[in-house]
Amino acid sequence: MAIGLGFLKAVALVLAPVALAVALYSPRDFSPAPLPPEYSYGPDVSAPRHEARALEQSERVGEGRLPGPEDLAYDAAGGWLYTGCADGWVRRVSVPGGDVEDWVRTGGRPLGVVLAADGGLIVADADIGLLKVSPERKVELLTDAAEGLEFALTDGVDVAADGTIYFTDASYKYNLANHMTDVLEARPHGRLLSFDPATGRTAVLVRDLYFANGVAISPDQSSLIYCETVVRRCSRYHIAGDKKGSVEKFIDNLPGFPDNIRYDGEGRYWIALSAGRTLQWDLLMKYPFVRKLLYLVEKFVAVPHGLKNSGTMSVTLDGEPVSTYTDPGLALATSWLKVGKHLYYGSLTKTYLSRIDVTKSSAELNK
Repeated sequence: MAIGLGFLKAVALVLAPVALAVALYSPRDFSPAPLPPEYSYGPDVSAPRHEARALEQSERVGEGRLPGPEDLAYDAAGGWLYTGCADGWVRRVSVPGGDVEDWVRTGGRPLGVVLAADGGLIVADADIGLLKVSPERKVELLTDAAEGLEFALTDGVDVAADGTIYFTDASYKYNLANHMTDVLEARPHGRLLSFDPATGRTAVLVRDLYFANGVAISPDQSSLIYCETVVRRCSRYHIAGDKKGSVEKFIDNLPGFPDNIRYDGEGRYWIALSAGRTLQWDLLMKYPFVRKLLYLVEKFVAVPHGLKNSGTMSVTLDGEPVSTYTDPGLALATSWLKVGKHLYYGSLTKTYLSRIDVTKSSAELNK
């Protein structure tokens, strides 16, 4: 016992000046903040059906040809899945065959993708802005700023039936290469925006979002759901009707950090969880001081963030959880899309898409 106490005292003597130095030092342009008062460290929402070994149920598609496939868009008429890759290419994958084709290079880092009415593609390019790719593969910049503030990380996107494009700028302060700094700072640098192709007008719909991410239009076109990664929630923004312009809760206290969200045409949204909630992340988010220490350490040493239990949660149109797919070995799975009997998903770190046959999944069979 005496040795243990002596050791603890020695450690305290070493760490005390370090802690004081961190407390007194203010890094330029980095100021971590407490999370908003409504953020909860209590129990997560849970789904009645859970597949906890998603990797065992997955098969790889296009292995080695798809570096960092972040989001997915499906062209049912052509039988293609489109995805944006880390090398700047938007590629398409045949369904169900899995053949990969280089489709167009944007010149940046394509993230969110969604089909346009004319058969082209709308792309949220993290480095460039909101793009339109014609069926002839011509790339056009639609917008890269709003209210005089340029986008730093154009992220999620969806298109309404009337042609209006809704998208997010995850952060106006940090780009994709520094997105983890935005997460650690935990300040609301994100925005939800719209672009009207008829007028060329870009409008800011919601400000002060905590890493604004995926966007999905509701099937009745009256609202959209958008995700905020840092605070583990998705909200509903009304785009029509008596509540037009208002925001309300859709689902919060998610069991992980939401990324993209997609509607499956069958009554469910699929929310990608880029990583599961852990005690380590709870401590980080609860104490800005710890985040500042981690930020300073990471300038000199690569620190693992313990990302695991990535996956997806499917929810009803009212935000009620239906099923969850996770795996301890899965991290940074960023988009899940149901196509026929398969759930396809992408990842920031893999070189392929993955898919799960839902007809063989316990999470779907136990309805």
